[in-house]
Amino acid sequence: MAKENTVQKVERIVKPYAQELGLSIWDITFKKEGSDWFLRIFIDKEGGVSIDDCVDLTHAVSKPLDDEDPVPQNYMLEISSPGVERELTRDEHFKMNIGSAVFLRTIRPIDGARDFKGTLKAYENKKITIELENGEELSLEKKEANYVKLDDFDIKDYV
Repeated sequence: MAKENTVQKVERIVKPYAQELGLSIWDITFKKEGSDWFLRIFIDKEGGVSIDDCVDLTHAVSKPLDDEDPVPQNYMLEISSPGVERELTRDEHFKMNIGSAVFLRTIRPIDGARDFKGTLKAYENKKITIELENGEELSLEKKEANYVKLDDFDIKDYV
């Protein structure tokens, strides 16, 4: 069996607690920002995540994370929703959002542009295909994208 990295260890520890609370793990990141390390756990559930869900999972996993100590550095733990414009990072995120509106930013410009908006048409073998607003298709390897986010925010829904 391959050695687990920090994110995999954390997911193994946290996932049962999340499931017990009716939550799913959307993503986990472990990043250094300035001089501080941040362990961010993004959770989801049908109908959306509340602040209470974040607090409940924080209370549930703090001791198990301290006991198993999967993170070699001191870190700040943050548990939150991935938000309405959630970033698609895992293969299953792409597959379950085929047909959804997305924003895609490339690492390098394509025909002078890095930002693209359209509909996620396909995701196979780490290749993303979106239909752009002008009807053209753009296909690229996932590693060529800086990020892909759902374009699910409409200000009219919040005023």
